[in-house]
Parts: sequence; structure tokens; C-alpha cells
Amino acid sequence: MNYCSIADILHNNQAWVAQQQQVDPNYFEKLSTGQKPPYLYIGCSDSRLPLTRFTQTEPGEMFVHRNIANQVCLTDINFLSVLEYAIVHLHVQHVIVCGHYYCGGIQAAFEGTATGLVDTWVNPIRELYLQKKEEIDKLPSRQAKLNRLAELNVEVQVKNLYQTSIMRNALREECAPQVHGWVLDLYSGLIKDLKVSTEGWYFYPSCPAPHTLLLK
Repeated sequence: MNYCSIADILHNNQAWVAQQQQVDPNYFEKLSTGQKPPYLYIGCSDSRLPLTRFTQTEPGEMFVHRNIANQVCLTDINFLSVLEYAIVHLHVQHVIVCGHYYCGGIQAAFEGTATGLVDTWVNPIRELYLQKKEEIDKLPSRQAKLNRLAELNVEVQVKNLYQTSIMRNALREECAPQVHGWVLDLYSGLIKDLKVSTEGWYFYPSCPAPHTLLLK
């Protein structure tokens, strides 16, 4: 694969800016006035996931947090500050937790081959595999096992999202965004909606009825 040089990237930027200004001379002026994205996207840092290309969204539509294997870590101040800003200040309408097949973090956790800080980071996924080992090991191929672990990981991260005080407060105040659990298949380019339900994850009697919190 041929990669762009730094000079190519800067040139491409200039060409894109000129193209946008041809279509709309005020495009960047409007873009600079502020953001009101309807979506918070929590995804993997994998370089093969150019988010706007897969979703055909424009700048300003998605607030983004990415890390290895799309973890919703309850002690990560970076993630928590992004979540709080998205819900409390940007008032996003949807939170998307999106994993993907052919994920290096999932593979490292499955095989137990990660080292250093990456090993620490993906260890919860390794523990998830050990918890679900009987189910996963029945699958017919290595890739099917990795795919299932990627899906289970998304489900766990959605559950973790509901364990944050930020989401609990939003639920109590009846202003919580809809939450969606997705997996992107790099082999086909298609997004799979896992349709994860959150009916069992409530913390306050004043939360909305379960049917209003189903992931869509």
C-alpha cells in the first residue's frame, strides 16, 4: 500500500478547502461558529476506521472518543470528560458504541499476547473471553470466535456506559440520549446494529420506563 507523504497530506488539505469553498464560500465560517452534534461516537483507534467515510457524515455531526478496542473505562478521566461534555453541554441525542471485526485489541485479548500498557488496557476483554469461553469456543472458526468476542465487548461497554454517574444523572433527569451498540465489519464495510437492550440496567425509580431506553 502506498501512503501519502506529509507534503501530500498538506496539499490534499489545500485542495479540499478549495473544493469546499467552491461549493459554499461560507462553509468554514459557519463551521467555526460552534458545534451542536447529535451523536457521540465511542469507537476504536484503529487506523482503518475513517468514521466520516463509513457513515457519510459531515464535520460537526459527530463528537468522537476513540481508544484501543473501544473501551468504556469507568476510571478514564479522558473518556468521562468527553461523555460529560457530550451529554451535559452538547446535549447529544445519541451515543454510539462501535466496535469492529478484525480488531487487533480483540485479537490480543483473545490470544493473551498483549504486553505492556496494552496488556493492562485489554485485560478486561481477556476476562470477558474467559467468562464466555464455553460459548465462544463452540464457534466453528477462529474468526467467528473473534467476531463474537468483538460483539460481546460492545455489549459490555454499553453496560459500562450506564454505570457512569453521568448517564445515571441524565436518566434521572429524563434527558438521557439513546444508546446504540454497533459492530463495523471491515471485510464488507457494513455496520451491524447489535440491538442491545438496557432493560436491566436501571439505578433510580424515577428513570423513564424501560421501553424508552431500548437501544435502536
